Amino acid sequence: MHPPVTGVQHQLENARVRVAVGTVAAVLRSLEVDGVQLVEDFADDVLPPFGAGITLFPWPNRVRDGKWSFGGKTQQLDITEPSKGNASHGLLRNTEYAVLDADASSIELGATAYPQHGWPFTLRHCVRYRATQHGLEVTHTVTNLGAKDAVFAVGAHPYFRLGDEPIGDLVVTSDLTERVLLDDRLLPIGTEPVVAGGEFDLTSGRELRELDLNYAFKVRPNGEKTLVTLSSRSGARLELWGDDDFRYVQLYTPSDFPRPEGHHGGTGLAFAAEPMTAPPDALNSGTDLIGIEPGEVWTSSWGVTFTR
Repeated sequence: MHPPVTGVQHQLENARVRVAVGTVAAVLRSLEVDGVQLVEDFADDVLPPFGAGITLFPWPNRVRDGKWSFGGKTQQLDITEPSKGNASHGLLRNTEYAVLDADASSIELGATAYPQHGWPFTLRHCVRYRATQHGLEVTHTVTNLGAKDAVFAVGAHPYFRLGDEPIGDLVVTSDLTERVLLDDRLLPIGTEPVVAGGEFDLTSGRELRELDLNYAFKVRPNGEKTLVTLSSRSGARLELWGDDDFRYVQLYTPSDFPRPEGHHGGTGLAFAAEPMTAPPDALNSGTDLIGIEPGEVWTSSWGVTFTR
């Protein structure tokens, strides 16, 4: 039997919560509370479909043409999204993270983004997954191992569900304040406020079947920790939360997400809510990029809670 393409699998438990993590891309494979699966799962012999569950470092989303500038010097990243000509989702999505620490309910994984094409820094990225009483806490720690100042952003790519509840029936709620406008390459061309009562107003909740989303949004004008909630008619409720540095979410509702046989079969609607510290193409715009000095350590968390 071949090992999973997502690397060594690790199981975490805390009473009613079970979590599975793979070492490649520090991927979140499974999250169950009271036996209810809260993320999209996938077979061991396939890459995470549509990036499901992977960690995004040292930038989330896309960089236009893979080009950006730092210190007056043009940087050229490898193009990893050939269909759109972009560098996408960072440098570590195919890298195996080492296990740094683990116990029954938590694991810390670490990898380093070394200098390479278009990336002049040496940044250590650690991800700690911890099964909590009501869900999951994910803590990112970044250390500048290099000799010069650096910049970065962090994101994650979970797809959420509420067990076997029909995805289209689920209600998504979020206090979105600003939408990033995109061109046909999914690159930013501006921003606009989310207007009360408008197409992208989710403050009162909207069923997922009504939405066609693949946009980044700025959230939480009042500093609240909640980014997005997902709820069902039966009263189940998932809350995606983040610390202050996680100011953005990418909301994505693909209609052709591939699922393993036995779980709704074939392809269908899915829902990604991706916590991010910066918007798309932030290496060029500089918007909410995090600066880090040599030897400095940065840390921030996001997570999931579930009630019913």
